Amino acid sequence: MSDPDKTGQLSAISQAIRAKRERRNPTSQDIEALEAALVADIEAFDLDAAERRARREYLASSGAGMTDSELVFPEIVPKRPAAEPPAPVSEPPPGTPAVVEAQPPKIVTGSLLDQLRRQAEIRQREIHSALAERSAINEAIDQALKHIFFFLHELVQQLNIVKPGIPRDYPLLEQCQLNRLDWQEGFADYRTQSQSAGALVELVTFSYRLNRPGSLVVGRDGPAIERFRTMLFDFGLPFTCKEFKNERQYVEHAEFEIRSEVSVSVRWRADFAKGVIVVEARNLERLGSALYTLRPEAVDQALLDDFGHVVLGQPNRFRELTKR
Repeated sequence: MSDPDKTGQLSAISQAIRAKRERRNPTSQDIEALEAALVADIEAFDLDAAERRARREYLASSGAGMTDSELVFPEIVPKRPAAEPPAPVSEPPPGTPAVVEAQPPKIVTGSLLDQLRRQAEIRQREIHSALAERSAINEAIDQALKHIFFFLHELVQQLNIVKPGIPRDYPLLEQCQLNRLDWQEGFADYRTQSQSAGALVELVTFSYRLNRPGSLVVGRDGPAIERFRTMLFDFGLPFTCKEFKNERQYVEHAEFEIRSEVSVSVRWRADFAKGVIVVEARNLERLGSALYTLRPEAVDQALLDDFGHVVLGQPNRFRELTKR
């Protein structure tokens, strides 16, 4: 297309537009003015401000937050962290009493608390020393009783095989005694404390039985009958009794048949409170009970060997050794 043709077309379009504008009526002019005002309002509209206003109206109408719709809250905008200067120390107004920070009271040497502190330290040292000493004594008793048990256990095993004769007389009355007895059977055992108490050995028991064939017959009259019966019970001697009554059914005479059998027991008991070992013997050297007291350090092989001689009815120094 040539330039003249193009120029003619543009001229024709311009004329058409001009003619259209000249044919406008008042109504179309009002519409154009309204459109222009609307476009201007749209361009001037602040979306953020409208959103904040709508949020305030919603909170006011729903009852949440503040009910006053006229209140304006500042917008919180995050800022970069910056070093804050130290807060200034405000001076108290004149006339205000000064606040003094509480400090622990100083203990003056020689005061009551200082004296009590020294007494408590001394008492604690005494208690600690006493506990250490008591623990050492208890341990010594435990070791001594273990030594005793091992010896008696071995002694019983050997004597139960050998079964020796025991050359000891056990007098009952004048010209009435049990003698020429033989070893029959023995037994040794021990007992410990509970685990909470330390599990220390607190008791060693040693028992055996002597006898021989035959029996001993003893007659008693009147009041002596019950006294003799009680004595046999106390000694633990096995017996039978045949009573003879008069016409009034009163026991005038009794014959006791006593078996030639003696049961011997020895208890080695720990007395932790006194720090000693108590030996409680029954029918050991004679019929009846005997009591010995040993310190744990006195228990050695010599003392145990002499105790073995006591059991066998042989010469010994057991009584002397228990007094060390």
